[in-house]
Amino acid sequence: MFGMVRPCRHRLGEKLTAQWTAHLCGLCLALRGDHGQFARIVTNYDGLLISVLTEAQSVGAGAGRRTAGPCPLRGMRTASVAHGEGARLAAAVSLVLASAKVRDHVADGDGMLARRPVALAARRVAARWDQAGARTGSDLGFDTAVLLDAVDRQAGVEALAGPGTPLLAVTEPTETATAAAFAHTAVLAGRPGNAVPLAEAGRLFGRLAHLLDAVEDREADAASGAWNPLTATGTPLEEARRLADDAVHGIRLALREVEFTDGGLAHRLLVHELPNSVRRAFGTVSCAHGAGPYAPPGTPGGPLPPEPPRRDRRGLLAGCAVWLGLACTCQLCCGTYEDPWTREPKQGPCANCDCSGCGDCCNCCECCNCCGEDGCCDGCGCDC
Repeated sequence: MFGMVRPCRHRLGEKLTAQWTAHLCGLCLALRGDHGQFARIVTNYDGLLISVLTEAQSVGAGAGRRTAGPCPLRGMRTASVAHGEGARLAAAVSLVLASAKVRDHVADGDGMLARRPVALAARRVAARWDQAGARTGSDLGFDTAVLLDAVDRQAGVEALAGPGTPLLAVTEPTETATAAAFAHTAVLAGRPGNAVPLAEAGRLFGRLAHLLDAVEDREADAASGAWNPLTATGTPLEEARRLADDAVHGIRLALREVEFTDGGLAHRLLVHELPNSVRRAFGTVSCAHGAGPYAPPGTPGGPLPPEPPRRDRRGLLAGCAVWLGLACTCQLCCGTYEDPWTREPKQGPCANCDCSGCGDCCNCCECCNCCGEDGCCDGCGCDC
């Protein structure tokens, strides 16, 4: 899994977590269904936004679901997952952009890709992903050529960049690609009037993704001698932070112009979670407020009361089979899961829950007034 929008499940709440998981699983299954098992490795947190935006604009939002079979990542339980055109578009975009990432690593000679046989195999995989993404995109009326063109232009832009080059000149190809993907969700949902503001939101999302990737990789790139846009253009971190904050604000403004059927999850991810992504990349705290006053378990603002122990334990062999699946998919160390035998909720030691430095914020209403961002919620209330 990769991507900059990595929401904490505590902040999402039960309803939005279920929706988010449905889109994540839907993307994974769409990749498998259209492109085979190996393609599932490009499942990513940012790609599912395409599926989220498509459903959020569609009439009868939430109707495009199906029941998926047991999966180790869900504790071998069935689940309602997103499917249809939004998930397939997300899969096509994820494949093409992942192929670009692979070629970028090959060009930089990162790790094992510095070896010629491995690099050759990686290029072949990337080429197949380009073709597969193009086929699915064509089925959906989306020309992935705009993505491939952006990928091809990126190398030339980077080659010409130097001290004094505007940083936004380097991020432009990424902006163009994500703008096209976001805008096409309006076409799939039958809301062409949303295409322009979504293109603007997508353009700024691409800018933000490029900026945060550069910030997070800056020290590692310097150590390895790899190309980094901040270093190459001589852009200080303060300017990168200003551009990132401007992009977050611009996305918020663009989304105000979009007509949603049910935009709760899209709003949560693109308005509330993106600022957390910026703070995480720049190493600042997730929330500006301290812990709130104590509230007893089960009361408003207080922690949830403990759940009663589950009685539907698995047998020895069934539990061993689930444990093996969880171990093989890294869920035991890097995710939230149910105990293979007792079904009690567990969390792996490396699970990414971005609650650091925020006191008790994960249990409170995290509207913008909580975190010192007055005005960004438009009075939407705590259930938005």
